[in-house]
Amino acid sequence: MNIAMDLPVPTAVGSLDGYIQTVNRFPLLSQEEEFALATRFRTENDLDAARELVLSHLRVVVSVARGFAGYGLPQADLIQEGNIGLMKAVKHYDPDRGVRLVSFALHWIRAEIHEFVVRNWRLVKIATTKSQRKLFFNLRSMKQGLEQLKPQQITEIAKQLNVSEHDVVEMEARFAGHEIALEPGGSDDDESHAPIYYLPDSEEHEPLRILETVERERLQTSGLARALDGLDERSRRIVKARWLSEGDAATLHELAAEFNVSAERIRQIEQKALSKMHAVLAAV
Repeated sequence: MNIAMDLPVPTAVGSLDGYIQTVNRFPLLSQEEEFALATRFRTENDLDAARELVLSHLRVVVSVARGFAGYGLPQADLIQEGNIGLMKAVKHYDPDRGVRLVSFALHWIRAEIHEFVVRNWRLVKIATTKSQRKLFFNLRSMKQGLEQLKPQQITEIAKQLNVSEHDVVEMEARFAGHEIALEPGGSDDDESHAPIYYLPDSEEHEPLRILETVERERLQTSGLARALDGLDERSRRIVKARWLSEGDAATLHELAAEFNVSAERIRQIEQKALSKMHAVLAAV
């Protein structure tokens, strides 16, 4: 059974404020109610019980998704991914272990949003190793202000996260200068460059910097073009509207209206297209 597909739950498309008001109206469950519903779902495969468990915890997903607002991705999309994590948590939840569902579900919600952020923050992934992921989600909060990290701070952060100092320096360079931008905007301003492209000026003419620049340009031109060419027309339109638009990115709801399908179907097409593009770019 695919609980994520079988349960009709509110979707965070259209008015986000309206969605939040809706989920906040669902009543919280007592421990006894939660145990009874989870037991019914686990022993009788009662989808109505599972739905009540999901609905009563949608506000938790909204709260967790707000913590990822700084990564430049649409809040509605973060919530949708978190909802998938919540439904997976309900599917695997065992009430007999004596742990409340909210505590159990937090891991699943965060994990699903983590994966979404890493997949979509840039078409070319910036955080593929375990160390890079640790830094991606922790470095900005561990830095004091916007000043460049001092050697002692680099050493302390590397020790706390159990990563190399080189990884700390590299991730800081990727974050430097901007809040977070998905892709270059196409102008000649400094703001037209994504954070991953920032390196200290003193290294501008070093061989490594030159090679990275050449590789980046190759990926952005021939690599990205090849990845887009491998998509069908609808998928290509969705990816361009969502991630490569020079203006405001299209929402799932807008594209759903354009293609006369559900917003969830647009999300599925988008994720399949991005995965296919990642595979092509990785092979370039």
